[in-house]
Amino acid sequence: MRHMRIIVTHYGGPDVLRVIEEECPEPKDGEVRVKVLTAGVSLPDLMMREGIHPETPRVPFTPGWDLVGVVDRIGSGVWGVESGQMIAALPISGAYAQYMCLPYRELIPLPAGLDAAEAVSLVLNYVTAYQMLHRCAKVKAGQRVLIHGAAGGVGSALLQLGRLAGLEMYGTCSSRGVSVVSDLGGIPIDYRQSDFVDEIHRLTEDGVDVVFDGLGGYHIWRSREALRHGGTVVAFGLTTSLRGGRLASGRPGGRHRFRAIAIFGLYIAGSWLLPGRKRVIPYSIQWLKRLKPEQFRQDLIALLELLQQRKIKPLIAQLIPLAEARRAHELLGDGGVSGKIVLVCDKPGSQ
Repeated sequence: MRHMRIIVTHYGGPDVLRVIEEECPEPKDGEVRVKVLTAGVSLPDLMMREGIHPETPRVPFTPGWDLVGVVDRIGSGVWGVESGQMIAALPISGAYAQYMCLPYRELIPLPAGLDAAEAVSLVLNYVTAYQMLHRCAKVKAGQRVLIHGAAGGVGSALLQLGRLAGLEMYGTCSSRGVSVVSDLGGIPIDYRQSDFVDEIHRLTEDGVDVVFDGLGGYHIWRSREALRHGGTVVAFGLTTSLRGGRLASGRPGGRHRFRAIAIFGLYIAGSWLLPGRKRVIPYSIQWLKRLKPEQFRQDLIALLELLQQRKIKPLIAQLIPLAEARRAHELLGDGGVSGKIVLVCDKPGSQ
């Protein structure tokens, strides 16, 4: 049996994504083969394609951090997994495929009746938001938070989960995202029309308790200026490395996994030398998952229960067939996407 898979042939723009057909992989000992239903498209995918994310594999590789699928074949030495079972996983790379083999311990079973596109939105975006709120910032009801990119995949997740936690929320966005931020309970700040630091101090006088910053670089220091005394910036991304979905530097593609993270670290370290009792702490979903895998499992299961109870509803920006992964990268790179772009891997037609 043959299947479709997307590969990055060399580091660069969306044009380096290629569709290939090959024999389906066979599960090894301790693995299961998963028929992928949906795979998420995220900014880390774009950074890996450009060669600048710390998790970037050597080329050729298949992108895709998060997936939802159905157990298709079970290898030897596997227990507690049944054929036909619907599961979610965070492989970090490899999800842009119709079939993928994964260690069975990496699989999280899904409750019956969930939509595959909504469920895959939880695996990376909502777990990131949930862990930053409750495991890093340890937010309390009534606190003020500022969310950068509040209409995006992680930003909209922070707004929904922040509303459940009783937070006072502000969110930077473009004019296209203003209504999304408002509808999700946040006070929108159009970053193209006003300086977010000035606007936060105008609206709150003394600033916010927490800023969630996925931009990185010098922006971390600007976020720090929006804090009240004793506040915290949770820094979780390096997206200032991209402009229009491509390397902001304009350099040709190459594998530079630690260049951006080194600069990121310098800004975090430098922030501790600035006056005022204001902290900057980094967050990485993949490292927290490696160090404390049970926390990832617990948090995703808790989010799946919230989805089943309809207490959260992920925003799906667009459903795109797997074969059109290049178009998905182009859309995300252009900016202004509200919610999550999802690849549909088990259907050839457009959604």
